[in-house]
Amino acid sequence: MILELADIRIHPGQQTAFDEAIERGVRTVIAHAKGFQGHQIFKGIESPDRYLLQIRWETLENHTVDFRESTAFADWRAIVGPFFASPPSVEHFSLMAPSA
Repeated sequence: MILELADIRIHPGQQTAFDEAIERGVRTVIAHAKGFQGHQIFKGIESPDRYLLQIRWETLENHTVDFRESTAFADWRAIVGPFFASPPSVEHFSLMAPSA
């Protein structure tokens, strides 16, 4: 399992609309992608225009190739992209040690 962590900054004052958009984008686009295993969305408390999107993929290539090089990626960006104050920072992680 690979964890994608996207650190997203949106334009101030757009939180309510973005809350709906990111949930819709994950539900209608990303959740149908090859290798998608689940997600979590976190909203900043001290920085309400900051979001962390965690997506679990079966393999790294499911995200970097299968999804990012598909038309679904353009569909996803059409839903959430207009809210971005800057391009999201995206990194991938592999599980080192699970909790008991």
